Amino acid sequence: MTDDLLHGPLEDRHRDLGASFAEFSGWLMPVSYAGTVSEHNATRNAVGLFDVSHLGKALVRGPGAAAFVNSTLTNDLSRIGPGKAQYTLCCTESGGVIDDLIAYYVDDDEIFLVPNAANTAAVVEALRAAAEAGLGPGLTITNEHRSYAVLAVQGPRSAEVLDGLGLPTGMDYMGYADASYAGVPVRVCRTGYTGEHGYELLPPWESSGEVFDALAAAVAAAGGEPAGLGARDTLRTEMGYPLHGHELALDISPLQARCGWAIGWKKDAFFGRDALLAEKAAGPRRLLRGLRMVGRGVLRPGLTVLAGETPVGVTTSGTFSPTLQAGIGLALIDTDAGIEDGRRITVDIRGRAAECEVVRTPFVEAKTR
Repeated sequence: MTDDLLHGPLEDRHRDLGASFAEFSGWLMPVSYAGTVSEHNATRNAVGLFDVSHLGKALVRGPGAAAFVNSTLTNDLSRIGPGKAQYTLCCTESGGVIDDLIAYYVDDDEIFLVPNAANTAAVVEALRAAAEAGLGPGLTITNEHRSYAVLAVQGPRSAEVLDGLGLPTGMDYMGYADASYAGVPVRVCRTGYTGEHGYELLPPWESSGEVFDALAAAVAAAGGEPAGLGARDTLRTEMGYPLHGHELALDISPLQARCGWAIGWKKDAFFGRDALLAEKAAGPRRLLRGLRMVGRGVLRPGLTVLAGETPVGVTTSGTFSPTLQAGIGLALIDTDAGIEDGRRITVDIRGRAAECEVVRTPFVEAKTR
């Protein structure tokens, strides 16, 4: 029942654009407009406009906010400063992943966080518990989920779209700038989850419509399209990017998901440090790998991966790649199985042995920078 779902600030506009909808992480989300393949190709070749306002937002503010976040989340926040953002993870003490998120460094006393929709409350709760335990005296940690919309403009013509609206585009990858459009404040960040050059814009929730309308018109003029959840998933899967609940979870560690690069191993403290150091020393028991189907078919999550007759892993994501015109997927494969890149294995798709090649990710070239 849609009455039980959460709704974003731009739903009426999506309906006017002909969107189809589905539930995702408790939110009613636009899945597609002209069709997932068309929207995917528009993003790869021109520009796509995504409304991802369901993403969470949280604010850590007060004396030493940056130092506190650095002592809790995995990545080394001291490597960046004001005007920069960083991919990081919030882990359990056993090394599982509560969420992966983006941290915006506003200043030493203010860090803005963008977690995944379903995990925002859990991230806020974990940080509050740490602050109350003495790690962050004097800090306030607030859930700002409905304070800001998030609009992603992604693709090779994304800078052209923002330039035409007088918005900043010259930031380095993972840099951000605070600006305004028609009097509406907008935080513009050189981030995204498509593998393309792109930007994510955060206007206030209640006044996001004017910004969206301007972006939609500019995207159309640049030969692009509004794009929904379907294209967002095919684009991120082509890049091999993890999705929480699939490639990252409470029982899937950052090391297993090949996200060890987002851990500040030399830091004295972060959630899950001891467990992750132990796993790093021993070597993860399984690793995320790319699969490309040899024949026709589409992979889905939860399928058994076999080497001969022996189960060696499970798929975590799968889709048809519009760029490669082939079925692709991600899978957690046991490290002791000794499966090398280039080897052919099979995946059990409803009793049919589908042949796949184990490949390196990303499946297509990243153009984020």
